[in-house]
Amino acid sequence: MNLSELIQEAKKAAKFSHSPYSKLNVGAALLAKSGKIYHGTNIESSSYGLTICAERVALYKALSEGESEFLQLAVWAEEKESLSPCGACRQVLFDYAPQLEVIYLWEGKVVVKKITELLPFAFRLEEEDGQL
Repeated sequence: MNLSELIQEAKKAAKFSHSPYSKLNVGAALLAKSGKIYHGTNIESSSYGLTICAERVALYKALSEGESEFLQLAVWAEEKESLSPCGACRQVLFDYAPQLEVIYLWEGKVVVKKITELLPFAFRLEEEDGQL
């Protein structure tokens, strides 16, 4: 799957956004190593801290269906020329996919970065055997 196709999948996901407060419809498309794409969209709550971003929805859907290896994640927002994953999403993505490529728009241009570039010096909690 090429970048453009994955971005189109993220655009499709944004149509299902539940964002009555921010009015910002965000979509994410996560490509698993298996080839399956998992979609996510932002879902807001009146208790803002309970809001969840599109990136984490896509990741949690994939994890809950047994996926464990991920290649790329595209994030897209309607009417927004610059949007990258928030800090919480960066940490969760790093926890479960430390080699992930993240695709997003910045100043109207497509950007591709490794999650480690977006979250340098990332926090990692390791068990004795070195595994999370």
